[in-house]
Amino acid sequence: MKTLRRLIYGEVLRSIGFVTLGFLSLFFFFDFVEEVQSVGRHSATGYRLIHALSYVALMVPSHLYELMPIAVLIGTIFVMARLAQSSEYTILRTSGLGPWRALKTLLALGLAFVAFTFVVGDYVSPAADRTAQLLKARYTGRITLGQTGAWLKERQAYAQFAVNVNELTADGNLRGVRIFEFDNRGLLVSMTAAESATMKDEDAWQLQGVQRTDFPSNVVPGGQIERGQLENLRWPNQISAEMVSTALLKPERMGTVDLFQYIQHLQSNAQTAQRYEIEFWKKVFYPLSCLVMVVLALPFAYLHFRSGGIASYVFGGVMAGISFFLLNNVFGYIGNLQNWQPWLTAALPGMIYSVISLTAFGWLVIRR
Repeated sequence: MKTLRRLIYGEVLRSIGFVTLGFLSLFFFFDFVEEVQSVGRHSATGYRLIHALSYVALMVPSHLYELMPIAVLIGTIFVMARLAQSSEYTILRTSGLGPWRALKTLLALGLAFVAFTFVVGDYVSPAADRTAQLLKARYTGRITLGQTGAWLKERQAYAQFAVNVNELTADGNLRGVRIFEFDNRGLLVSMTAAESATMKDEDAWQLQGVQRTDFPSNVVPGGQIERGQLENLRWPNQISAEMVSTALLKPERMGTVDLFQYIQHLQSNAQTAQRYEIEFWKKVFYPLSCLVMVVLALPFAYLHFRSGGIASYVFGGVMAGISFFLLNNVFGYIGNLQNWQPWLTAALPGMIYSVISLTAFGWLVIRR
């Protein structure tokens, strides 16, 4: 069995590596062509070809994370179909590679790809994507979200705060910060506007260029609105840099831990977190789709054909993989609209395709 596993693993790894390299090269080329246009538009600000190449290279881990399951599917289908076509798989079966041993062998390989995909998607991709966005923002502009920026909420013991951040600069600082303070009755107490803010401390923001407006309480008769200007102001809060990045950047680009902390922050401030909960569970279940892909590819080893046809089988497998990802995205939108359980929304496409794959595998082995 060690010899058989070494043969299968070697063939599958080479095939998946070739498919992954082809996909990454294709996406690298498309991204680079798009960035060449940015070089022409932002040449006056110092955006050069080397910066475009660096930006495109930093986007490779994100593409690798997105493409890993479908690369596993295409590579495994190609190997299984080729072994079946050349009758090598028949020889492997007579050598002791029964159906359940074959399934366990591929599942073990799938688990390795699950771990690899999780590491890339949770650690390498978020860091590389954040670095890429900040690198591009340094020369082409700041990171913002529409015309109004990002809105966050902070609840403290005796007050509530609505925070608006307009832009995130390339050095990680904030621009255009507005802080609205409400008391426990929901009445507006003060409004603070700052030109910029830094988050050097974990429990406070350092505001620069501050304009503060204090509104009188209706308890005090004849109160007047007070306005003042400060060069610096320290504002204690629990809004971390990762939370601001999550609000300004796409949540699917964030790590699982960062998403979980942001969900906890939203829930503690009585804000809806349905979208981010779905993205969190998709981050949890997405690496497991590599297992679904290897199970989906195994029935191709039990198809009996001797000449031609590998391209059509691989194409069929690619269509099956694309349909899986389309279903995964559709379920995400439907679950958000229909308020489904987030974990079920993220796990249901994988469960459906796992049942289909195991059914096809059982039918080909038992019935044929």
